[in-house]
Amino acid sequence: MTPNAFIAAIAPAARALALTTKIPASFTTAQAALESGWATSQLAQRYFNLFGVKADSSWKGPVVVLPTYEFVAGQRITVPARWRVYADWLGSLKDHASFLIVNPRYAAAFSCTNGAAFAQAVAAAGYATDPTYASKIISIINAHSLTQLDA
Repeated sequence: MTPNAFIAAIAPAARALALTTKIPASFTTAQAALESGWATSQLAQRYFNLFGVKADSSWKGPVVVLPTYEFVAGQRITVPARWRVYADWLGSLKDHASFLIVNPRYAAAFSCTNGAAFAQAVAAAGYATDPTYASKIISIINAHSLTQLDA
């Protein structure tokens, strides 16, 4: 899927969710693009999991077991992991928005009114261990003019 096709597919749902969640559509779209490799990942293509969300004991929906990489004692190993399965991308977007909303560590992000600021706040709250996580999302926002989704 091309970036433009991905944006066309995701943006309407991201914009609709922004109205009720206050999560900027530019952030949601860029983060989904980053996490799913523009929907090229197996999780996104076959299981509609755009954010690579694992299925912990609180998840009551369907799951799929697929390999992932973990580091144990400094060694990268392959281990099986349980991943959430969604009926469609909208289900993935809604679940991810709910995660951000109910998790108090991300509360400060909701004072942000644009995707770049939201990305910085989420990253500062420890969303990812990658120190360049926010800049990667912001780069996608800028490269694909996603700020127009927040209007």
